[in-house]
Amino acid sequence: MPSDLRPDLDRERDGRSLSPLLRSHKHDDEGTEDGALARSTHTFHERDPVAQAHLETRKRYTYAAIFLALSLVSFTVQTETAVYIQHELKWEKPYCMLYMTHGSWVILWPLQFLALRLQDLSTPLPTFWRRHVQILRQTALMVQHQTLHPSIRQTQTSPVRYMLRMTAFITCALTIAGGSWYLAVNLTTASDLTAIYNCSAFFAYAFSIPLLKEKVRMNKIIAVAIAIFGVFIVAYGDQTPAKHGNKSGGGAGGEKAPPSHEAENRALGNMIIGVGSVLYGFYEVLYKRLACPPDGCSPNRGMIFANTFGSLIGAFTLCVLWIPLPVLHYMGWEIFELPHGKQAWMMAISVFANATFSGSFLILISLTSPVLSSVAALLTIFIVAIVDQLLPPPLNSPLTPAALVGGLLIIGAFLLLSWATYWEMDEERRQKLEVESDIDD
Repeated sequence: MPSDLRPDLDRERDGRSLSPLLRSHKHDDEGTEDGALARSTHTFHERDPVAQAHLETRKRYTYAAIFLALSLVSFTVQTETAVYIQHELKWEKPYCMLYMTHGSWVILWPLQFLALRLQDLSTPLPTFWRRHVQILRQTALMVQHQTLHPSIRQTQTSPVRYMLRMTAFITCALTIAGGSWYLAVNLTTASDLTAIYNCSAFFAYAFSIPLLKEKVRMNKIIAVAIAIFGVFIVAYGDQTPAKHGNKSGGGAGGEKAPPSHEAENRALGNMIIGVGSVLYGFYEVLYKRLACPPDGCSPNRGMIFANTFGSLIGAFTLCVLWIPLPVLHYMGWEIFELPHGKQAWMMAISVFANATFSGSFLILISLTSPVLSSVAALLTIFIVAIVDQLLPPPLNSPLTPAALVGGLLIIGAFLLLSWATYWEMDEERRQKLEVESDIDD
């Protein structure tokens, strides 16, 4: 984790209307050469909005690239272990797996707090805790009122009630979306599941237009279309369905997947996963709209708050969403049984990998956009195919031409979308800085 994630360094321009988080401007600048340089650089950036916009956009994308790499690795591990648990170890408890997976997100904030604390052991713990809570409260106010500079009146109201409501709302949307995947997995084919489920990238873009006021841009539409076309090639280009993972912890496909003719009700399954695909796109946009700081907030704040909100989702899941477990057990639809032996070890790896992916994915959405993050997740389909090629027998499977072509299309689409998003963020940031400079003048 970058060292400047420490709360005592997170005094950015988005906190000007609030009290300093750790140190005063006098302490930063007075009587030091570094302070003079900081003032000089600050003045230069105010006079040059283009340079400042490039700097801030590059910083945001640098952090996003780090968490993208982490999310791809962890999602690949989760996919491989989930498929192995369900197909090889025969532990098929869909809702229990979803509950354990989403509940594991509760560890995100404690691990983050520990990492931040280890970077600042010199500060007394009570002081460090107070400042950390202050950062979270101020960022929550930004999220609630969607402004970088909440008014004095707005800061006098606690954001706790708002955050609890949003946690319940977004967690329920995520659970329904994830549950639809598990419900459809035995009704339809693995190929249909892969193709339809990953259309969530399109719906993320569709919902972004009215909810996030995102502009309709042809290069983004083309990039999303190419990515989905690549997924369809991977899904239907071979006789053996490709492995793919579910963001809620499941996995499907591979050589051990049930044959297509064993699908119980393909039409119904496709309808269910179609609804789930729409809901996943909606959940990602909903999180960006209701639980992320507004554009212009420092990346440090965005990352800290994303993991905190992820822990809230995990806590709500553990405290509330256990209720269906005894109901499913009593009705005989899913007999409750914890994994044991090798199942338990593999499940622990899969759950931890999903928590890592989910924390990184929430940060990625916060730093960039739901559309780019959703398309980035498609890269794991190709990465899993490469990993399958490298695994030892009997777990390995060859990299097929369809997987190669489809994977290259997804990579190309992601690069195109990354460039378009970077350019758009840079342009919007430059325009805002120009407006701020005119106001200051």
